[in-house]
Amino acid sequence: MTESTIGFIGLGLIGGSIARGLKRADNNITIMAYMRTKSKLEQAREEGTIDIILDGIDENLSRCDIIFLCTPVEYNATYLQKIRPFLKPGAILTDVGSTKTNIHKTVIEMGMEDVFVGGHPMAGSEKTGYENSTDHLLENAYYIISPTTKSTPEQIERMRQIALAIRAIPLVLNYEEHDFSVAAISHLPHLIASSLVKLVKDNDSDQKIMKRIAAGGFKDITRIASSSPVMWEQICMTNTDNLKVLMRRYIESLETIYQDLDSHDGQAIYDLFDESGKYRDSFSSTTRGPLIPDHSFSVDVVDEPGSIAILSAILASRGINVKNIGINNARDYGEGALRISFYSEKTKSEAAELLKKYNYTLTK
Repeated sequence: MTESTIGFIGLGLIGGSIARGLKRADNNITIMAYMRTKSKLEQAREEGTIDIILDGIDENLSRCDIIFLCTPVEYNATYLQKIRPFLKPGAILTDVGSTKTNIHKTVIEMGMEDVFVGGHPMAGSEKTGYENSTDHLLENAYYIISPTTKSTPEQIERMRQIALAIRAIPLVLNYEEHDFSVAAISHLPHLIASSLVKLVKDNDSDQKIMKRIAAGGFKDITRIASSSPVMWEQICMTNTDNLKVLMRRYIESLETIYQDLDSHDGQAIYDLFDESGKYRDSFSSTTRGPLIPDHSFSVDVVDEPGSIAILSAILASRGINVKNIGINNARDYGEGALRISFYSEKTKSEAAELLKKYNYTLTK
């Protein structure tokens, strides 16, 4: 990584995590940042994440080799015009938005294709804000790089080096392919998950039996329904065309399944589960997307006083921090009685090895 000064417009979860990761990779780089909540910037400076607090979009940005736009997707484009006068020759302007079409079209309209290279770090958390950022949030996550038609190989390589510096996996895609792909594997699934939860809510009995017995399968496929409604409204409104195409195709596939059920076509239903199961099993187990990372496992313990305290003491003895411990009330896939979540895959692995030595039985 050859960059010496990097600017951030917005320093929330993703911006803060990129900044922390870059500082971890090279503490000699200078990082400056601007956001409306100045107290968060002061916290970031005290922690050594940034070096300079900006009061606004000003001439200080002319020192930057790369400037990251890390505000909500509908605001990023508005900053392009403000930043443009302060870009020094050779500087790159990039963003971290989860949809790319809108900002790329704005870049084209403004004639800024020669300085802009889009980006989408495909990681996140159920929590937002700088205070929840980490220097490892993007480790082993795909970092999509979306160049313009005027981006040079050198510019693309510089962005690849940024991704590698924070231990992410760079992948170069044009913005059209990016938006269609994430509409299928992220945006539509979020809509489906939310609609399934609403289906249960609208059809549950007065005794809330559906809610009470909702087990692992339902919880797994609807977990993402708990994501930020503000963020997902913005995403859906900026990737609407792709979503409409894929949703129409999905509705047609559901109609086909309905007809198969109506005609009692067992073979068609079998083929559906068989083909989709084989395809799902072909996915890499190490692939991460923009969904919330799940660093957790189940533990089989006897429900008796002190069980959780003993387990917690074992983990604490090795300095392993636990994010959450919860009881699995419904265990239809062989899960243990407790579900334990951790802050990173490394911590999860360390905890698993430790508990196995104490003869605990773990399941995914």
